[in-house]
Amino acid sequence: MKTETGLKIGELADASGVPVPTIKHYLREGLLPEGVKTSRNMAYYPPELVDRIKLIKQLQEERYMPLKAIRSVLEEGPERARAMVELEDRILERALGGERTRTSASEVRERYGVPKEVLDRLEQIEVLSPNSRGYSPSDIKIIEAIGRFRAGGYDEQIGFTVYDTLRYKEALEELVGQEVEMVMDRLAGEVSPERVVAMLESGAEPLQELIAALHTKLLVAELERHRARRPH
Repeated sequence: MKTETGLKIGELADASGVPVPTIKHYLREGLLPEGVKTSRNMAYYPPELVDRIKLIKQLQEERYMPLKAIRSVLEEGPERARAMVELEDRILERALGGERTRTSASEVRERYGVPKEVLDRLEQIEVLSPNSRGYSPSDIKIIEAIGRFRAGGYDEQIGFTVYDTLRYKEALEELVGQEVEMVMDRLAGEVSPERVVAMLESGAEPLQELIAALHTKLLVAELERHRARRPH
């Protein structure tokens, strides 16, 4: 029952659908303000905490955010956190829309000539992520690229394996993590989700060209350093 001074913790739990022990944990972690104590074991909390508790739970379960990160976001204001959720949803929805079509495994093997054991190993190291219907468009681009590498002589006979792709995957994971943080920090709540999606789509091709050009420059610089270190 609601009182003039707010809600008891059990009432917060009922209204938010989050158990009392979880709410107490949020309190200990500083995610919620302390209630107004009326006795040693009784406190009342403002009703607006219901929405905050729901938001914390959503960020935990849907975004897999640790409580420390959630606390940092909430310090900027709940509206900021909701803007981040909305932006993430919109970007993910658009990205997944392009990944829904699938190409069967048999068609992939026939079209690109990549052996099944190679495809299986790429799936094991999570470079590819097929489902029961086959491979996504981004999977296909990876398979096509690997097929071209193999056709050019990058094969097991001279020591190249699918595990060489891991260095690129690991480097890009860090890069993409920084990219997402940058987009969220700079644009969430400041620019409409529709405009952010349009910016990301228009930037996809020049980003690939930028990465390719930087790779060439860095490769040349590294080879020059190797040559300079050689004894004369």
